[in-house]
Amino acid sequence: MPIYGGVVDESRDSVVDVRVQRFTELAPEVAYRLWALRQAVFVVEQDCPYLDLDGRDLEPGTWHVWCADAAGEPVATLRVLDDGDVCRVGRVATARESRGRGLAAAMVREVVERWGERDIVLDAQAHLVDWYAALGFVVDGRGFLEDGIPHVPMRRVAAPAATT
Repeated sequence: MPIYGGVVDESRDSVVDVRVQRFTELAPEVAYRLWALRQAVFVVEQDCPYLDLDGRDLEPGTWHVWCADAAGEPVATLRVLDDGDVCRVGRVATARESRGRGLAAAMVREVVERWGERDIVLDAQAHLVDWYAALGFVVDGRGFLEDGIPHVPMRRVAAPAATT
């Protein structure tokens, strides 16, 4: 069952429409638009020709987190992979015309809220390390180049289990 949530963007006093779905719950048109958005950002804008459709979007443990505009069209996306002992965030992309509205932060906060009982890892583009740090992630290894872009592994350690 798809999960729709509203996350308040405190910096703008507005509600961001964050949706969380498995692949099988995505309408075909939405899936197409999510993949097209990733291609527009990574392959075209960042000039990184790579095989985006790697099969992991279809895995039963994968979740697609995305934001819609007023018309319900996807304007930001990321995916959460189940990598066993950790959740892996990747493919974080926001349409150029929708940047600066807090959409990516709202999606990452949604991930932390839903999967924060597990460690969450990601490979941040180096220029975004401070941005991810503000969301609770810390550098967790040496930097590396991926598709000619410097990246840094980061981790958000699981929140301690609540005791009663």
